[in-house]
Parts: sequence; C-alpha cells; structure tokens
Amino acid sequence: MKKLVAIVLAALLGVSLSACNTVAGVGKDIEKAGETISGAAKK
Repeated sequence: MKKLVAIVLAALLGVSLSACNTVAGVGKDIEKAGETISGAAKK
C-alpha cells in the first residue's frame, strides 16, 4: 500500500511540476483543484 501511495504522489508531483513553472501557476492549479472539489461536494 505504501508503494502505491508513493507512486501516486510521485506522479502527481511530476505532473504539477511540468504543468506550472511559476508560483503563480501553482496557485492557479491549486485553485482549480479546490473548485473541482467544491463542485463535487455540491452535487
């Protein structure tokens, strides 16, 4: 189980680092994730 969690975290980290090269980009990615979670919670 720990190995699976480590793999998933490494994949997410790689995607997030390649998707946004600046601190502003990180903020936008976090904001989008929050909106997605919020939208799912409203359903």
